[in-house]
Amino acid sequence: MATNEQGILGGFSGKVGTVIGGNWNGVDFMRGIPARIANPRTAAQQDQRARMGTIVQFLSPLKAFLRVGFKKQAIKMSAFNAATSYNLAHAITGTYPDYGVDYSKVLISQGKLPGALNPQIISTTSGQIKFTWEDNSLNNGAMGNDRALLVVYNPEKGLVVTSFGDSIRAEGSQMITLPSKFEGTEVQCYIAFQNANQTVISDSRWAGGMVV
Repeated sequence: MATNEQGILGGFSGKVGTVIGGNWNGVDFMRGIPARIANPRTAAQQDQRARMGTIVQFLSPLKAFLRVGFKKQAIKMSAFNAATSYNLAHAITGTYPDYGVDYSKVLISQGKLPGALNPQIISTTSGQIKFTWEDNSLNNGAMGNDRALLVVYNPEKGLVVTSFGDSIRAEGSQMITLPSKFEGTEVQCYIAFQNANQTVISDSRWAGGMVV
């Protein structure tokens, strides 16, 4: 049974015949009850589930960062779902059932601010990674005081180290200290920029991967 609290022109919640109504993120919706599928495990369905599972598993530890990185794309969906949609289309590698993630094609932020120019990572001290980039201030709206957003992601352990605004575009570098549990494992590193008042963000750039 459905309920309607907004009169005849309002949305409803529940089931009426073959239609289900509800409200998600302030938007009323109606959808038909799907017909029973004779074979819910077709090759195409299994392939899509494997691709989706690969991306969701990869992105899950990054949820907190994605709320910032994909905030502008979260229109009638969550930031995590927006990031999943993008990376499902662009960052999957391999063939069924052995799918993986192409780290160089992953985006963990998406926006109109100019991104990092020639980002790189180096490590001369155990447990530390130094991000470097070229200062491209005044290039298409980039500013020297844009905040650097840095991510060191350990896929094997499902752990993330982030830095929000501890350095700026004009400085050209920043050191990140890693937890001891990262030792001997591979990390993937990403950089993005956000303007000083935190209203515009750049596409993230992959700075590289290394064993730490």
